Amino acid sequence: MSTVAWAMVRHGQTEWNLQRRLQGSSDIPLNNRGREQAERAADHLSSGVWDVVVCSPLARARETAQIIASRLDLENVVEVPDLVERCYGAMEGRSVKYLDGEAKHALMQKGEAEQDVIERGISALVRLRTDYPQQRLVIVSHSSLLRLVMGELTGRAHTRITNGEVLILQQELVPAGR
Repeated sequence: MSTVAWAMVRHGQTEWNLQRRLQGSSDIPLNNRGREQAERAADHLSSGVWDVVVCSPLARARETAQIIASRLDLENVVEVPDLVERCYGAMEGRSVKYLDGEAKHALMQKGEAEQDVIERGISALVRLRTDYPQQRLVIVSHSSLLRLVMGELTGRAHTRITNGEVLILQQELVPAGR
């Protein structure tokens, strides 16, 4: 199995992030701070060489990806439906601002199962490795998907990924413990 060298980026901030609302698969756009975070992520990535930018089809990830691609002089952004955020169904839009960790976790468990998110995310990465062999990808997605997938791949829990954060994945695409 070949080693990949990819950058995993969480989209920039939205008004729902600012208000601490559960977004999930709701299509909420970036706010001005989110665009600034996307610019900073692009600045961080500009020190490397990247071939392709891919993203979730949700507006906040797509706009973040477009900002990054433009800064990196890459022509287009490829949308990958399986990189969409974890679906929280009727819980989307609910505030988590005053919930403790346990209550927030319980609320989130009412959505798409974590294992389903992991399997969907890993499957998307495996397809990307096949579709873009030997290419360095910038992958723009969402907090829960990135946190769960990175935890599965590295064997280390990722408790929080901030808006605009860049994580470098440089390893074989074999989930930890398999």
